[in-house]
Amino acid sequence: MNKKMVAVLMLAGVSFVSGSKVTAQTGSGAATSKSGQVASDQDIQLLRKDIRADKKQLIAANLVLTPAEATKFWPVYDQYQAEYTKIGDAKLALIKEYANNWGTITDDQALNYLKRSEAINESAIQLRAKYVPIVNQVLPGKKTATFFQMERRIEGLMDVQLASQIPLVQDQQ
Repeated sequence: MNKKMVAVLMLAGVSFVSGSKVTAQTGSGAATSKSGQVASDQDIQLLRKDIRADKKQLIAANLVLTPAEATKFWPVYDQYQAEYTKIGDAKLALIKEYANNWGTITDDQALNYLKRSEAINESAIQLRAKYVPIVNQVLPGKKTATFFQMERRIEGLMDVQLASQIPLVQDQQ
């Protein structure tokens, strides 16, 4: 994998969470970090767009495709990514709700957040499973597997970075 692109992607992930734990949300829809940095919804959407572009460049740089394969693959990738963005929207909404309620989260809310988080993770798994045969219609098996390996690695890197910035629910006391 191109190390420069991984570094760019990780930097984008770090920027997404402003390098500190999200602890509150203002009425304007902006997320505020413990360091006092504020990321507006518009800022977050622009950053997500940049991350998607970086992710596509990373995949393009590392998934070796013939011109014919590329012609067939990239429209499928764009369709997949559009569906994946909806999962990202759900994840972001959950994080913002968690941040907004930080300090007053009840046991029932904590369990609800956990269930919703697991449902979001399951929807990502289901989306990948849905797209394996679709991608395999335009790419041979090894390239299909490579694409999903890369997809999973990128998602894992971003999930680790994001998880490291979200405080544990028991820490709200």
